[in-house]
Amino acid sequence: MHLRIGSLSNPATHHATMRDNFNPPPRMTRTHHDLFAKQHLETLLEIVGEVTSSRKIVSETHEVDILFVPDAKVQENLTALGILGQIAAHICLIEPFRNSVQIDEVEDCIGKLIHFTQELRRKAKREKQVLKRAEYPRLWILSPTVSEGMIQYFATLQQPPWPSGFYFLQSLRTGLVAIHQLPVNEATLWLRLMGRGSVQQRAITELLALPPGHPMKRKTMEHLSVLQISLSVRQNLDRTQRELAMNLTPVYEQWRQETLQEGRQEGRQEGILEGQRNEGLSFVLRLLTRRFGSIPSETEAHIQSLSLSQIEELGEALLDFSQPSDLDEWIKSHL
Repeated sequence: MHLRIGSLSNPATHHATMRDNFNPPPRMTRTHHDLFAKQHLETLLEIVGEVTSSRKIVSETHEVDILFVPDAKVQENLTALGILGQIAAHICLIEPFRNSVQIDEVEDCIGKLIHFTQELRRKAKREKQVLKRAEYPRLWILSPTVSEGMIQYFATLQQPPWPSGFYFLQSLRTGLVAIHQLPVNEATLWLRLMGRGSVQQRAITELLALPPGHPMKRKTMEHLSVLQISLSVRQNLDRTQRELAMNLTPVYEQWRQETLQEGRQEGRQEGILEGQRNEGLSFVLRLLTRRFGSIPSETEAHIQSLSLSQIEELGEALLDFSQPSDLDEWIKSHL
């Protein structure tokens, strides 16, 4: 793996060289929450920098959920992300957890941070550059709940002006975020959407109540609707998957209603079934593009020709795709 660091004293150059010289490995989906959390963070952060998911780190086999490098050219967009924007102001690793994070998992995440930092230091040394300590990457661990024992075990500290729910392992450049303890306001909304139960339900209610022109509302609703559709076509969901699907249903319903209304206003409503097919096709293509980058025109043409039931089947199958060849094999078997 070759990662060009470039001029580390220049954030813009740093961002460009990391982007131009880093080819991320194929994305692997472990659980629906991984898909949800990664896509949620990617969707929100891609407007302010370079997002790489499932980033492998050398030394041993380590993989972080999100590697984020801010883009100095679009820093003004950080404001719309509230507290998440403050997190994204500095190069960082982000590890979201669906269930309450455990001590061993925190230690594993810290190990990834250390290995990644060592990788950057070795790269800088080979290129005769200096990686200043202030430029070292940070680690953010997002957990729906955090126990008091966890807080005491790591001797974490709260650090103003960060709000309640943020705990810091100072010497390790690590922030532990207890989503259930975050104050209820728009600044924390984008993080609370990754909570569980009533925390997530309330955040979704707040999302739907945002004004139509809010810069992040439509984008967030769209990607949450993609996930809701993906869940709805699957069988034998476990309890947490059913909870997530149920929580996301109001988002999908409002997004679909608004989308169909726009179609009627623009004279593009083609009937309920055709509208559902077009909607599902748009979701599938967007999800495939997000996972694999650009899709070959021949492949896209095959997808465009699928029936509604086939599109729904593809929406379920692509959750298990780890590389573009998986998509090619699926299409060959459905021609």
